[in-house]
Amino acid sequence: MNTLHVKKGDNVVILSGRDKGKQGKIVEVSPSEKKVIVEGLNMVTKHVKPQQMGQAGGIVKCEAPLYASKVMAVCPKCGKPTRLGHKIKEDGTKVRVCKNAGCGKEY
Repeated sequence: MNTLHVKKGDNVVILSGRDKGKQGKIVEVSPSEKKVIVEGLNMVTKHVKPQQMGQAGGIVKCEAPLYASKVMAVCPKCGKPTRLGHKIKEDGTKVRVCKNAGCGKEY
């Protein structure tokens, strides 16, 4: 079973590479490849061929996937990058918890 520490819709900060320190929202997650796509970051240029008659080809900018280990979740309460812990509530549901000192926000 492949699971990642981040989910679609999480706000994350990039830890290394060209976009180090920038924040964005996760658009897509691929657990089998252990990669994520972050909105507006890790932009690459692709050369696109026309698929139909009359359609224009050209150079397109789009987001490229990056390894999930290069991103860290940002806590919605304290606004800092954080490691995520897990906690089981009384009703048996499992929630993610901010590990920053003094925060402990569940999400």
